[in-house]
Amino acid sequence: MSDNNIIISLKRMGKTFYTSAGDVVALEDINLDIREHSIQGIIGLSGAGKSTLVRCINYLEIPTSGQVIFEGRSMGDMDAKSVRESRRKMGMIFQQFNLLDQRNLLRNVTFPLEIAGADKKEAKRRAKELLKLVELDDRANSYPSQLSGGQKQRVAIARALATNPKVLLCDEATSALDPKTTGQILELLKKINKELGVTIIVITHEMAVIEAICDDVAVIDNSHIAESGPVSQIFANPRTEIGRRLILGDGAKNVDLVAIIRRSESYSMEEKPANLLFQILYLHRKLRLTFSLPIQKR
Repeated sequence: MSDNNIIISLKRMGKTFYTSAGDVVALEDINLDIREHSIQGIIGLSGAGKSTLVRCINYLEIPTSGQVIFEGRSMGDMDAKSVRESRRKMGMIFQQFNLLDQRNLLRNVTFPLEIAGADKKEAKRRAKELLKLVELDDRANSYPSQLSGGQKQRVAIARALATNPKVLLCDEATSALDPKTTGQILELLKKINKELGVTIIVITHEMAVIEAICDDVAVIDNSHIAESGPVSQIFANPRTEIGRRLILGDGAKNVDLVAIIRRSESYSMEEKPANLLFQILYLHRKLRLTFSLPIQKR
């Protein structure tokens, strides 16, 4: 892969929290390249280090080792002003929306532009444009308390896009939403990625979210990246126990993957194993995955 395609590169990055109770290693030896204009998934169980990772990417948390390289420049070598400028190019949305209750939707979206010193008239024009993008232009004068969870997240997305970021960081952005609303938000993120060319990084513990929109995925476990690659590759043949557990469920350690993955409508199987108990065909937006469960000796 050409370095010209990489917008963010994490090189041997680590983060340790030094506390009175002892040192806590949140991340260790993280190596990951994120392609420009892609949707990168980062998945792991609770406590694996996902949220710390996303906060290190935009330097809300400063890594204790390694590098975060953004657009070819190491953020660790930047002065404070340059770090702030880089951070403005990375919008962020959260699980709990973090809207300002005392401001209407229009003024919520203009808020980051006001902080950046933008012209008020231009900030208002930009906010209206973004509310239209997220299909809430008719609610510009409403307040967050008058919205559903999905609508609040749409406003949060509009606000995150206000400064024309190149990257959108989504930290468990759909975890508080019901499945139908989650699907709508994911469709909106795909639209933003496709139409605006924004690189999206999705932090989640839900494999269904990775399935729905991501091009690439990194599996994080116990502060390390266990495996990473294209979603089709990782789903077809997860190499680690945590990968199999996240993709196939808690019984994954007993699953023998014998499938051949195909992007087309047709697929082929290897010769049926002698110990095959049954086969499961897993249909997915991108993939057709067939795997077998071997007979367990008792």
